[in-house]
Amino acid sequence: MEYYSPVFHSLQAFWSSPVKKKLLLLSIMFVVWVYMLYSCVGYCSTMPGLTAPATGRRSDLVSRLLAKPQDRVPDPSAMSSFSNGSGSKKLPQAIIIGVKKGGTRALLEFLRVHPDIRAVGAEPHFFDRNYENGLEWYRDLMPKTLEGQITMEKTPSYFVTREAPARISAMSRDTKLIVVVRDPVTRAISDYTQTLSKKPDIPSFESLTFKNRTTGLIDTSWSAIQIGIYAKHLDNWLQYFPMDQILFVSGERLISDPAGELGRVQDFLGLKRIITDKHFYFNQTKGFPCLKKAEGSSKPHCLGKTKGRTHPNIDPEVVQRLRDFYRPFNMKFYQMTGHNFGWD
Repeated sequence: MEYYSPVFHSLQAFWSSPVKKKLLLLSIMFVVWVYMLYSCVGYCSTMPGLTAPATGRRSDLVSRLLAKPQDRVPDPSAMSSFSNGSGSKKLPQAIIIGVKKGGTRALLEFLRVHPDIRAVGAEPHFFDRNYENGLEWYRDLMPKTLEGQITMEKTPSYFVTREAPARISAMSRDTKLIVVVRDPVTRAISDYTQTLSKKPDIPSFESLTFKNRTTGLIDTSWSAIQIGIYAKHLDNWLQYFPMDQILFVSGERLISDPAGELGRVQDFLGLKRIITDKHFYFNQTKGFPCLKKAEGSSKPHCLGKTKGRTHPNIDPEVVQRLRDFYRPFNMKFYQMTGHNFGWD
């Protein structure tokens, strides 16, 4: 007796149809394909860099997985370390603010040997002549620095510019300030020598020094004299910056012991003492030290012909009157800084 089942009969009828058999096979294959794709997405979503968006929509991730290599957009975060490799421009953390003809160019050139110092070569004159251009203009002048490097610039006229302390303080109260000072009498003669090289027809040093030579009244309106009244200018800076944020470098010792002065500067900036005696040699012709190897070069480097000019002979009586004039100001400056520079 043959057993009869309605279910068995229906399946037998279904398989007897070739079209229906193909449809069933295609359906099974589609289900398996969807399952495998879904499983793959679930696994890949746990891999770094392929995490699905927070919305949970897997369709975006599937599109990324199926995209052609040339169509894929790099993840910005994955490129961050590469883009930062060239550094970024920052406002200076330290500024050489003065003084003119004190040795600021020599100091800057020496400091640029240090791998953690990046400095502008030209003088920006931002806080005295170009302030209206804004801080972004100023920042754009700076070299790119990496993490841990210090951005610097030098403009010697800042020290005697009335508005400069307030402007630098407004940028950052933490800015470290460096002043290279020199015997004010020698500095004034050097200042005059520079002007004389550009304008040979200017009056003599002696005639410019006095308002009235007979009475011996010094003309303090002449910039060559006025710059050397260091105590007066320092008073202005101390209204905005504490003394421990200002370093005074001796222009004389920068010549006689460059490594020693550079050691003080590196300490002040919080840097390792990398610039030492081995970086210098004394040039007898110019009368000051030169670098054995300049920044980015394997050759010796001395400052240009505009440095170390021969001073004209000045009447000794005028020199002595200037020394007498500066003495009280020097004494006050020694007292303010807590250091005797030995100019008297």
